[in-house]
Amino acid sequence: MGRGRQKAKATRQARDMKYFSPATDLAALERELSGKKPDRDEVDEYAEYAEKYDIYDDGDDEDSSYS
Repeated sequence: MGRGRQKAKATRQARDMKYFSPATDLAALERELSGKKPDRDEVDEYAEYAEKYDIYDDGDDEDSSYS
């Protein structure tokens, strides 16, 4: 394959990418840009693990090494 056909193919691919306009989900884009979480329960997903593995406790343990 010569350079002419290779260049023509690259040009055609570049033109296709330039003028290709996929369908845009504007609602999803708005959600992403607003920074708000989707409507879910207001429960922290990791709350139970935070309590279970909390190394910075209140200090009410007598043998706490983080005092």
